[in-house]
Formats: sequence, C-alpha cells, structure tokens
Amino acid sequence: MALRDLWISSPAQIRDKHVQQIIAFAGDGRLLDGGGASDEFRTFLSHVPSDLLARYASDCLTESFTNSGHALQDVINEAGRRLGFTVEAGRYRGVAGQIGFDGLWRFPTGHASVVEVKTSDAYRIDLNTIANYRKALIAGGAIDGQASSILIVVGRQDTGDLEAQIRGSRHAWDIRVVSIEALLRLLALKEELEDPVTVRRIHDILIPREFTRLDQIVDILFSTAEEIKHEDLSEDDSEEPGHRHEPKFVPVAFHEACVERIQLTLRVPLLRESRATFVSPDRAVAVVCSVSKEHGRSDAPGYWFAFHPHQQQSLEAVSTSFVAFGCGSPKQVLLVPFPEFRQWLPNLNVTERDDRRYWHVHIGRDGSKFLLARNKSLSKVDLTRFLLSSKPEPAG
Repeated sequence: MALRDLWISSPAQIRDKHVQQIIAFAGDGRLLDGGGASDEFRTFLSHVPSDLLARYASDCLTESFTNSGHALQDVINEAGRRLGFTVEAGRYRGVAGQIGFDGLWRFPTGHASVVEVKTSDAYRIDLNTIANYRKALIAGGAIDGQASSILIVVGRQDTGDLEAQIRGSRHAWDIRVVSIEALLRLLALKEELEDPVTVRRIHDILIPREFTRLDQIVDILFSTAEEIKHEDLSEDDSEEPGHRHEPKFVPVAFHEACVERIQLTLRVPLLRESRATFVSPDRAVAVVCSVSKEHGRSDAPGYWFAFHPHQQQSLEAVSTSFVAFGCGSPKQVLLVPFPEFRQWLPNLNVTERDDRRYWHVHIGRDGSKFLLARNKSLSKVDLTRFLLSSKPEPAG
C-alpha cells in the first residue's frame, strides 16, 4: 500500500514512526532523483500535518542515516509549500548539465528564492556554487535577476560563522539565512493567522533587505500582534451591530475537532492553511471553519461568527468549497457548500472599519433547528439540513 493511502486509512499506524522508518515503507526505500520512493515520500509529506514535518526535520538533524540529507530537503520544500510558495523540488545530487539547487520557491508576488538546505554550517559552504545556480536560472529565463535571491536553510541556530562568511563575500546582498527551527516557527505562526497581509509580511523577511531602518520588521511584529489580538477575541466578537453582550473573553478554540469530523464526512484529508482555513493536499477542496460559544438562553442559544472577504477569495479559488460553523462544540457542526452560502452574503449585516471588513453570521437554534438570521426584512434560512451526522458513514 502506498504511504499516502496508508496515512489516509490508518494514520495511527505510522504517526509515531521515525522518518527513516517512513522512508523504508516507500517503494524500494531509497531516495533517488527520479525514483519512485522519492515521489511516494513527497506525496506522503503533502498529506501530513505540519507538526509531523517539524518532527521529521528533527529526526534528520539529530540522527544521521542514509539519505537523511535528502529527506530533510524534501521536508523543507514541503514546509515552503505550506508557507504559501510555489515550490519546484531540486536534485538530491548534482550532475553535469543540471542546475543543482535544492529547491526553487516562487513567492505570490513574483519573487523567487533559490533554496539551499544544509544540516549544519560546520563546514564552509561554497557560496559561489549556490550563486551560480541562481545565475544559471536567470540566464535560462526561469527567474528574474531583479526579483530573485538565495535562501540558505541551516540545521543549526548558531550560524555566526556562515553569516560572517556571507558578509565578507560579494553575494552579501543576495543571500538570506534562516535556521530550520525558525522557518518551522514561521510556518506555525502562519497557520495561526488569518490576514493575508500579515502572511505576505512574513514572506518578506525571507527576502534580503538592508535593515539599517527597522520599520519593516516593526510592521511585521505589530501586524502579527494585532491579528492575534483580533483572533483571540474570536469569531464570537462579531455580534450584531448595536447588540450588547457579556464582556469579551478568549474562547476555547475547537477548529481542529470540527475539521476531524468534516474530513470523515467529505472523505478528504484537510490540512491547516491558516487559523480557520483548511485545504486538501491537491488544493481542490477548501473549508473555512469558524467556531462560536453559545450565547443567550440554553433552550434557544445563538452563535456568532465573522466571515471575511479574504476567506471568500480563498473559497472561490478552488473547485469545491464549504463554510463550516462549529456551534458551541464539535458535536454541532454545520457544513454548508460555499456556492449556497455565497447567495446569502448580500443580506447579512456588515462591519466596515479602517483595518478590516467582515460579514456577521448569526445562527440561532430553535429546538432542533439551526436558523441563519438575515436583515430584518427577510426571513431566516433553515440550515438544519447541513448539520453533520454524529456517525458519518464509513468510507467505501
């Protein structure tokens, strides 16, 4: 059975395995350029959650084994995809006539980074060789010389010797260095954010800059802190305009528990892309999942959510998309096809501020019914048919 299929059918069977054991399950167990095991391993990586990518990177760094460097290269390239880059995997081994980069990461803005992955900077890195990869890509028209750079991803955090080597070279303005731990922390941060502007600012720190003026770094820190503050008030903070409710609080987030149920229903694995957005590995299916605590009386509670324009754009960019609402707990999840939900947006209340705009989604429960409130001139929409069954049918 292919690794991907094994993960989908029995994730517990391989979740705790060392990355070397995982590779042994793939094809002939050897990571070779153009080999079937490499394709199978990369496909598997595209299906697992990001915390496993971090663990596999640690496996490669703490215990040397055959092809550990190749495995680390694949893990880092998958992290690049999760960060939002279009990634072209490079070669494991250099050969004559082939450009030997480890990865080529294309930013949504059009910038491109030639990526070199190193387990350690204990040995001097030949910067000219890496710079020549970039030159060859520019000469071949694959990247733009004015919108490209080099990113060296290193296993160690203590990179003082490498930094000194770069500063003393003629490539200083073209190279950025990041530790694997820091890169994976950026990925974890990105998956907890929702604002695409903040994500673009995170991308920007991987591009070489002259940082005598620190405004850009301050902007990243400030915008990230602001978004976390907004998100900590949660979707619950999207009450109907003029409606008074209890003091704001930090709710218990249960997005993951809701998504576990949604995966069983859709029979598609979903990976976290941001705080509330989840996508299938092939990016054909997307779900925006919002959660709310119960408001009001226990016999007729209400649930308040916010839906943002950038979430609408994400859902419109894929062929199959849904909005999901966790109403009070993962036991009550409404899964609404986005094309159907989109038709109700013009009749929902909207908040517009200088820094953000969003629709209010107010769902009330009347007995066993879940009703979407619209503006006062329109009747409520019965969403009960979208409530997930407590016992999804097993996959056939």
